[in-house]
Amino acid sequence: MNELIIELTEINPREFFGLQNSNIQLLKKYFPKLKIVARGSKMKVYGDEDMLEEFDMRLNMLLEHFGKYNKLDENVIERVLTSESKADYETSANSGETLLHGVGGKLIKAQTANQRKLVESSNKNDMVFAIGPAGTGKTYTGVALAVKALKEKQVRRIILTRPAVEAGENLGFLPGDLKEKLDPYMQPLYDALRDMIPAEKLDSFIEKGIIQIAPMAFMRGRTLDNAFVILDEAQNTTHAQMKMFLTRMGKNAKFIITGDPGQIDLPRRVTSGLKEALLVLKNIQGIGMIYLDDKDVIRHKLVKKVIAAYKEIENRNG
Repeated sequence: MNELIIELTEINPREFFGLQNSNIQLLKKYFPKLKIVARGSKMKVYGDEDMLEEFDMRLNMLLEHFGKYNKLDENVIERVLTSESKADYETSANSGETLLHGVGGKLIKAQTANQRKLVESSNKNDMVFAIGPAGTGKTYTGVALAVKALKEKQVRRIILTRPAVEAGENLGFLPGDLKEKLDPYMQPLYDALRDMIPAEKLDSFIEKGIIQIAPMAFMRGRTLDNAFVILDEAQNTTHAQMKMFLTRMGKNAKFIITGDPGQIDLPRRVTSGLKEALLVLKNIQGIGMIYLDDKDVIRHKLVKKVIAAYKEIENRNG
């Protein structure tokens, strides 16, 4: 009797095996001549060589589906196991508007007209500025595009950065190592990633450097090749920081720069690198600039009203 050993890496075995191993039971139903044992992160399968080859092929299809959609259910398993070939297997979730499937199968897509413009601009341009107030999905859409590019092997890594500038507060001394000191500034980026990549895989990507989250200072001297790079909160960069960042672009790189010129936390009399870049680069071919507004706000309905109220005061005060 032949043996096949499969070890699950970077995915949660409990989610893949199903509640009380329900997915394993379904596999046993379709492969009654095989002995299938699942323990921990390993699966051992015993049987004839030809049957093991067929099982291995079908299981890899299921693993590929789980890696893409972060979800596996009875209907998917049955479609995979009964399809004539891998080419014949298609899922109804392959919608043109869907960017990717997040944790638990959550559909991640551009939800507003300007978010769709951001996606289109990123497809056409290697560098895109996404400008708009809080809650308009600038960062979230940018991270989704980056994760999609990584999953589709268009890039080898994702680099997320933002200036470590406090939003009008003095955080004082922060305990811990460098990563722990920087994490409060990077939290919005982590939040977006956790929606799109399962925890085990995300931890593995960060540990291997496939996903890097770092402050602006870590960009100096680097050439960013084969990477999808997002600069978040770019309104808080200085002239020198913005110029340094934009000139890091290497071969096969995509840059998205997000920011809200209405929420600058720099000291007075320091010019925002974002505001300057929008003026300096506006006529350069290959650079896209997308402006989002309060119609794109997808947070609580009150956020839209808050933005409108502040905009009215700012317009009144010139």
